[in-house]
Amino acid sequence: MIHIPAIRQGNPYKSLEKTTLVHHVTGDPLAEVSQVTGSMIARDLSKLESARKELQAIPAAEMLAKVKLAGKLFATAELPLGDGIQSFEDYLRNLSGSTGAPIVFCRRNAGKVQYVLEHIDEILAGLTRGMDLRVLDQGHLVQDGRMMCFYPTTSSLGAILPSNSPGVHSLWVPSIALKMPLVLKPGREEPWTPYRVLQAFKAAGIPGGALNMYPTDHSGAGEILRGTGRSLLFGDSTTTDPYKNDHRVELHGPGYSKVILGEDAADNWPDYIDLIVESVCANGGRACVNASGVWTPRHGREIAEAMAEKMARVKPRAWDNPDAELSAFANPDIADRISGMIDGLLANPGAEDLVLKHRGTPRLYKEGRCAWLQPSVVLCDSHQHPLANKEFLFPYASVVEADQDEILELIGPTLVASVITEDVGFIEKLLSCRNIDRLNVGPLRTNILMWDQPHEGNLFTHLYKQRAFAQAPLKRHAGV
Repeated sequence: MIHIPAIRQGNPYKSLEKTTLVHHVTGDPLAEVSQVTGSMIARDLSKLESARKELQAIPAAEMLAKVKLAGKLFATAELPLGDGIQSFEDYLRNLSGSTGAPIVFCRRNAGKVQYVLEHIDEILAGLTRGMDLRVLDQGHLVQDGRMMCFYPTTSSLGAILPSNSPGVHSLWVPSIALKMPLVLKPGREEPWTPYRVLQAFKAAGIPGGALNMYPTDHSGAGEILRGTGRSLLFGDSTTTDPYKNDHRVELHGPGYSKVILGEDAADNWPDYIDLIVESVCANGGRACVNASGVWTPRHGREIAEAMAEKMARVKPRAWDNPDAELSAFANPDIADRISGMIDGLLANPGAEDLVLKHRGTPRLYKEGRCAWLQPSVVLCDSHQHPLANKEFLFPYASVVEADQDEILELIGPTLVASVITEDVGFIEKLLSCRNIDRLNVGPLRTNILMWDQPHEGNLFTHLYKQRAFAQAPLKRHAGV
């Protein structure tokens, strides 16, 4: 059986305590994963300042070249995995096996990680707004006649990672290019991607002291969040809410992303129905940038019916089927609980799941030990219905009617809003709306990638802070 060790300062660590990953279809063991304790993590964190100094000594241009090489190695090389090696194709099959995501999804999302690594200069240009990266070498420089000075907010970046999609790993990989050591806690079912990325970094010449991965429990995750100075936390609201007021922790929770039709676009809704469905269903509906709500001033029922008819065609398929459109749940109990929650909330008057009559089968589909949730489109008669602003790990969307003048006050926190309008006055209100993090104006999917702009938060400003800086001319004395 494959053994996935922890990684401590770039070196594999095999512990006595292990967890077992099983294939979501067969239940057969896939791998054993070494577990580490919070006290071990705390001891290792004390050594990361020296690791940061090692990264700091590498010139920015050389660092970018190493990261780009790591991207190539990640997607093409046979890399160490425990006591053996792993090809990219083996990585995809193992990843799909333990998470339930179809291989076609795994390949597509691994491509996002590869893209970020191989185009790291483009990514950092977006994060830094085009700043000369030599500032990372010396702390300050003059650019366009202005003095720029930044200092690190921490000596390492921690990340508490999920198991739902390997695409999220594209968010933390720029840390190495920013000369910041990594301290990763992988998701229980998804140690494959962070382990492979760290091995690619090491093979590309990144110092091992900056590369750390700790499969651990809840207390170990807390140790990482407390001890790294700056961190990323992925999870649902019960996981992220306790850290809402902690500036050291950048939260990546539910997105509640939405497609909004303006007053001038609502009557032309058939022109946008494919865009709406793609926003909801892409990547199996599991990303925070997937739309979970459609808001319109009118034609709500017609829009919901058209969505339901199209989304009813999305069916469960095998994990190795290239046409797969849904992810299975590695833990079928989670699918049971989610479907039961939706049914319970549908008992409240004023909401209707329109997909059921088109599909003719229940939302929850089981085959063997696998479970899938088939798409749901819930028409709500009010924004106050408990299903009007929910998000789940499958293609789910509510459809809500509201006046354009009220929509921006009602939608609540929204990671991505794709607003289809050409109304200049409405666009001005959108630009000043505090509820929206990422704004797409016009017929653009919520899940469209804009690599030159931050996804959610800004990793550079999370890890570095600008300071005022002035320096008097240095006095030069003879003999000095």
